[in-house]
Formats: sequence, C-alpha cells, structure tokens
Amino acid sequence: MTIKLGCIADDFTGATDLANNLVRAGMRAVQTIGVPGTPLRGDADAVVVALKTRTLPADEAVAQSLAALDWLQAQGAEQIYFKYCSTFDSTPQGNIGPVTDALMSRLGTDFTIATPAFPDNKRTVFKGYLFAGDVLLNESGMQHHPLTPMADPNLVRVLSAQTSRKVGLIDYSVVARGSEVIRARIAELASQGIEIAIVDAVSNEDLLALGPALRGMPLVTAGSGVAIGLPANWGLSPAGKTESALVPGLQAVVAGSCSTATNGQVAAFIESGRPALALDPLRLAAGEDVVGQALAWAEPRLQDGPVLIYSTAQPDQVKQAQGALGVERAGSLIEAAIARISTGLVERGVRQLIVAGGETSGAVVQALGLEQIAIGEQIDPGVPWCAGYAPAAQGDVSIALKSGNFGTRDFFTKAFRRD
Repeated sequence: MTIKLGCIADDFTGATDLANNLVRAGMRAVQTIGVPGTPLRGDADAVVVALKTRTLPADEAVAQSLAALDWLQAQGAEQIYFKYCSTFDSTPQGNIGPVTDALMSRLGTDFTIATPAFPDNKRTVFKGYLFAGDVLLNESGMQHHPLTPMADPNLVRVLSAQTSRKVGLIDYSVVARGSEVIRARIAELASQGIEIAIVDAVSNEDLLALGPALRGMPLVTAGSGVAIGLPANWGLSPAGKTESALVPGLQAVVAGSCSTATNGQVAAFIESGRPALALDPLRLAAGEDVVGQALAWAEPRLQDGPVLIYSTAQPDQVKQAQGALGVERAGSLIEAAIARISTGLVERGVRQLIVAGGETSGAVVQALGLEQIAIGEQIDPGVPWCAGYAPAAQGDVSIALKSGNFGTRDFFTKAFRRD
C-alpha cells in the first residue's frame, strides 16, 4: 500500500482532530496509536500516527517523531504532516521547534510552513499573532495551562525561541491574494534564507487557498486546519456523510483537562442534573483507593445514563495541587488514575466513552490497548466519534478524544444524543 499523506501528531486528541478533517475533506484516513510494528493493512489515503510527545523531553519527542517518519516513509507516504495543537502550546524549549528541525533534516528539505490556524474552532492567525476566539492567545486562559502555559501570542517569536532556523511570516496581505501569490512568497522567503514561515489565516477560505501552494512540499507543519486544503491536491473531494462509529452500550465521560472550555463543560453537565464525581490528587498521593471508590460510585449509576468523573479544576486549585505535589507528579497521578478508571468503566459495560484532555486521552487510549481507530461522525469541530478494538471490552468501543479547549459548553451531553 502507498499512502498519499503521512501524519505525525504530538498528542492523541490532535491526531483524531486531524484525521477528522482529512475524512471530511475526502480522504480515507486511519489513525494508529503509536508507531505500528508492522505494515498497515487495508487501503487508506492518509495515516495519522498518534504520539504522546507534546510534553516529553525534546530528545525523546524527536526520537519518537523520527521513528514515525521512518515507518510512514516505508509505507510510501508522498508528503509528511507534523500536527500540533491549534493553541501552539509548548515549552520554551519545544517540542514544536526541535521536532520540526529533526523532520526537516531527515527529509532533506530547507523550507516548511507553520500555522495552527483552525477557524472552525476560532483559532486564527493575523500578522503572526494567534487569537483564540476574540482575544489573543495569552488572554484566553492558555496562560494558565498547567503544563504548557502560553504567555506570548506572537508565533514568529515563540517558534524562533525553539529553533536555530530563521523564522519568517507569510502575512494576510499575501494569503488574501490566493495560491499563486502564496507560492511566490514562499520562493521569495526561501531565497532570503527563511526556513520556516508562519502563515496567517482567519477563515477556511484562507486555508483552502494555502492548500494548493503546499503541493509537493515534503513537510507541512500545522494544526489540523490546513488539512482541509490538502486532499484536493490529489484530486479528492468530500464524499458526503461520514459513517457512524457508535457502538451500543453504557456511556461515560472522563475529564482531565483544566482548560477554560472543559471547566465550562463540566459545569454544564452538573447543571443538567447528571451524576458527576470529582477526583482529588492529594487523596491519590496519600494512597487512598480513589480508583476503586470512583468505580463503585459509577457502577450503579451507569444504567441510568452517562456519568462524569473529572479532575478538572480552576487555575488556583491546580496551582495548589502542583505546589503540594510538584507539576509532573500531580499530572501523572491524575492521568494514571483516569486511565485505570476508564479501563474499569469499559469492563463494566461502557462502550461510549468521552475523554477530555490531550495528555489524559493518551493515557486512556494506551490503557485500553487501542492500536488503531476508525474515524466516525463529527460531534463538534475537531472532535469525532471513533471506534476501535479494546481488549478490556473484548470487542469494539466508541471513544471521543476531546482536546481540552474544544467543544461547546453542552458537549458532554449533546455527544450522546442521537438526532
């Protein structure tokens, strides 16, 4: 099998976000959990390799990304797509810059673009500045992210701090004039020694104009938004309604994200009258059987509809836990607990599971033993239902991996409604 587009995603929610956009734009896409040990079976236009590298030490993130690249090249991938979050979140040391550098070097290319723009989810880039909704990124709540706080919305400046390559800008005055002007600007920047160019985009029309200009570029780096303009480069177009990926069974939500959006979704679920249970990292650290207690709480309630188990908290509460336990330990305790709870829920008959948070999703998917998932219908922009085989279920489960910042306030309730 030869695939057209080989994708490397730095977290699991981002991988499904990207695969969702590719499917909606006309590609047959498969998502793998980690780098497969064998060639992919069956036909696909695109393969998205989901990694959990966003917050790893840079050298580990680079090694895993290069392993994914090697596997994708072995499958004959014609173009490589490095996918990161639409909030471009990272530490000052990376990993967006270091991974981009390594992929460029391995591919032998001296130019690529970078843009996290995803207008469907209100992520836009103008004059090189990233907006989340109507405010700059550093005013959106991302400045309080517990692992990758973003205090600077200037993407040229942010990326320049992570790479020794020269970073430039393709601004809106160029993008607005279409693909040929964008292509000419790429050639001009390359001639000036620019190796990575941030690209402005404030609408889907901008991304569709960018797509043809990227034809033949060995490496594209972006959020998932750019994906809507790439399938047409291979003569593909949207094929209509996506097939359902919902497996019958009990329903549950687990949330580890502390983003503003997820905080609102937790509040809306509780306001709807549905049962919800909060996890306390300090009790986990004290050795209490929080996982067993959570499963005992959930089991009698599952028959009556979806339940929510969450560690979502406000920024001051997150800082309190991090102050007591340390940033890494607080996060790892919660991730491990939610992963074990998710496995226990599936063992108790849950077949439709929503997971909120990128790091949390990675831990849950690995705990469930999912190796490959099929992309189903979209719930909200960037969040589809997916389905895959889970050993704990001895069969398929449906799972929605929601980035912490994605989804409307009623996401946790509307996802289970069938119109």
